[in-house]
Amino acid sequence: MNIVVCIKQTFDTEAKIVLDGSGKIDSNGVNLIINPYDEFAIEEGIKLKEKFGGEVTVVSMGSSRAAEALRTALAMGADKAVLVSDPALDGADEWAAAEVLATAVSSLSYDVVLAGRIAIDDGSSQVAVRLAEKLNIPSVSSVLKLDIDGSNATATREIDGGTEVIALTLPAVFTAQKGLNEPRYPSVAGIMKAKKKELKTLSLADLGLSGSEIAAKMKVEKFSLPAARQAGRKLDGDAAQAARELARLLREEAKVL
Repeated sequence: MNIVVCIKQTFDTEAKIVLDGSGKIDSNGVNLIINPYDEFAIEEGIKLKEKFGGEVTVVSMGSSRAAEALRTALAMGADKAVLVSDPALDGADEWAAAEVLATAVSSLSYDVVLAGRIAIDDGSSQVAVRLAEKLNIPSVSSVLKLDIDGSNATATREIDGGTEVIALTLPAVFTAQKGLNEPRYPSVAGIMKAKKKELKTLSLADLGLSGSEIAAKMKVEKFSLPAARQAGRKLDGDAAQAARELARLLREEAKVL
C-alpha cells in the first residue's frame, strides 16, 4: 500500500505572535512545528504501512525551513519526503496550495492520502478537500477511525453531536481528527535513519508550473492582534444589588442583553 501524507509546518502553539512594521507576522526566533493534527495523519500512515506494507511519502509546501518538519516525519517512520519550495509561493492561499500539492501528489503512486483536519495557524480546513477534488477522488474529513480491507475503506468521522460511518473505495483522501491515534515520538535510531532518507526539494518549474498559474485568488491585507484583555471588575453590595448592577453593565456597557 502506498500512503501519501500532506503536512504543514506551523508556529508552536506556545509561541508569542509578534507583528513586524508592515503588519505581517514576524517569524524570527519563533519555534516551528508540525501542525498537530498532521501528526495524527503521519501516525495513521505509518500504522497502515506496518499493517499492509508499502511506503509512506510525506509531502509539504513552504520555505526551506519546512524541511525540518519533513525530517521529523521521516524520523517517526515515514520513508520519503517531498518539499515544494519556491519564492512564488509566498502568500499562497488555500486554492494555490491545493493546486501545487495536487500536482506533486499526482506524480506519486498512492492508495491513501492523509492530512490533518485543520491547520492551527489559519484554521481554514480547505486544502485537503480541495486536494481531493483536484485529484478527482473521494474524501472524508475529521476521521476518528479508519479501517481498510483491500480497496475498500470504512471511516468513522466526527459530526456535530455524534459520529458518522462512511464506506468508500480507494484511493481517497482522509483528514485526521484528534483521537484517531496517539502519535509516536521519533526515536534516536529513527532520527539517525532520517538523515539518510530521501528528501526531495522541488520548485514550481520542476512541477511544470509557473507563478502566474498558481497566483493566489485571495490576498491577506493585514494581520492584527486582539485587544489586550481587560482586568476583571468586582461588584460590591449584597447579592441583589450586585445582580442589578451586573445586569446594567451587561446591557449598557457590554451590550449583550
